[in-house]
Amino acid sequence: MRLGLYLNLYGTDGERPQLADAVEQAKLAEQAGFEWVVLGERHLHRPGYHEILTSMTWLAAHTSTIGIATAGIVAPLYQPVVLAETLAHLDVLSGGRVTAGFVLGYRPEEFALYGVTQRERVARFEECLEIVTKLWTEESVTYAGRFTSLQDAYLSPRPVQSPRPRLWNGGQVSAVLERTARMCDGWTTSFNQPDEVLPDKIAEYLGYPRGKGTLGAEVILCREGYAAPTSQDARKALEEPLRDLYDAYTGWKRTSADASRYTQGWDDIVDRSVIGSSAECAERIAHYEEMGADGIILRVQPPGMSQADALRAIEAFGELN
Repeated sequence: MRLGLYLNLYGTDGERPQLADAVEQAKLAEQAGFEWVVLGERHLHRPGYHEILTSMTWLAAHTSTIGIATAGIVAPLYQPVVLAETLAHLDVLSGGRVTAGFVLGYRPEEFALYGVTQRERVARFEECLEIVTKLWTEESVTYAGRFTSLQDAYLSPRPVQSPRPRLWNGGQVSAVLERTARMCDGWTTSFNQPDEVLPDKIAEYLGYPRGKGTLGAEVILCREGYAAPTSQDARKALEEPLRDLYDAYTGWKRTSADASRYTQGWDDIVDRSVIGSSAECAERIAHYEEMGADGIILRVQPPGMSQADALRAIEAFGELN
């Protein structure tokens, strides 16, 4: 099973955000055999949250072989040509290690910050990915879109990966699954998606027709993760910082249908996660592999967890890998 490490990009209250801890974790994950380090995106976060594209560049500069992935970039917020060029150059600088994962976004304040109308987010998303894909793969692009028009446009250099870096997309509803199959190469779940709905969701995603030029149909699960000598040790390290994060999500996702899942108890969280002793985590990983997962992205460090505890979990997962 391919494992990804979801890196904590949050700043702490009263401190300027730093990426030193994330770099240390990325280097350890690389040594431990993880497939990717994975970054998310957030804006208007008062304590601080590292910008995703420059953070990818910094991590690529401090690692050698591990994939640099996102889950995900809020595509409707971006000018597509700028995004395509930046990600292409990241792929060049990293030696072909970029996987670009996208999401629609859900926070009204983020759309307002970027001057984007939220009701246009689906149209902007699809246009953005169409343009990114064309610029990555075609010698010359002429495109007349609703938001962007191009005449004989091209990128130089284009990405290192051939035919292009892989594209992921995250979401839960049928429209997102169909769009992912049509436009992308992999589907990423949410961290709080219950196990009992995953088999049907995976089957639904795999049942949609693949779009022309797509590179397969990976199923990538996002799960909370913490491996320790005992399940009690895992709970002691993870529960308090994870609960603080979920309390924050309850506010952020007030307009989202899955907001209630962040108020659930510890047992509910464990039931949809890879948390416990090393043996229990190995069983959970095998369970998800049997379910049809091609990879699992593990969030081992919520804000507030010590660096030492995070590094211990990464080492423990590396021993399972």
